[in-house]
Amino acid sequence: MRMICGILKPTSGTISLDDMDVGEENYRSVLGYLPQDFGYYPEFTGMDFLLYMAALKGIGKTQAKRKSNELLQLVSLQDVAKKKIKTYSGGMKQRLGIAQALLNQPNVLILDEPTAGLDPKERVRFRNLIEDWGKENIILLSTHIVSDIEHIADNVLMMKEGQLIFSGRWDETKGNLEDFYLEQFGRDELHE
Repeated sequence: MRMICGILKPTSGTISLDDMDVGEENYRSVLGYLPQDFGYYPEFTGMDFLLYMAALKGIGKTQAKRKSNELLQLVSLQDVAKKKIKTYSGGMKQRLGIAQALLNQPNVLILDEPTAGLDPKERVRFRNLIEDWGKENIILLSTHIVSDIEHIADNVLMMKEGQLIFSGRWDETKGNLEDFYLEQFGRDELHE
């Protein structure tokens, strides 16, 4: 995931999208990224954080303000937009991370454990948001919550220790990804 985001350089080969190398500046304009542990400034408010991230992404002030308000509403944080992030719960911080990943309306969205810390209701809302976003864009999602994949993904790639062990539609696994995964790895590895 970090190689696709241009954070790590591959030891061999190249990664590109429509002839844009992931190291090029114009590639970053189509990329949204939510790492598993994203950094934030605890003294910033939610709105300040999104405006700061928008500036880093090269989004103009007027558009940044409009998009930040829209995303805070989308992730149900509009009521706490002016509160400091250090007062947010873990799930609220995760939702703020989701909002920052969507700021530039990316064509490529990379999400590492995006539903971690979300309550069941928010997980369902987020799955629906990702499903809608994925109709027009590329989404790469890493998660250990198999049911999220069944609700979101058209195509699934399963990897173990850097090796591809499955590629296809999830329903090709006889309709139950968790059972398929358990057959491949055993129950103990599912919960690691």
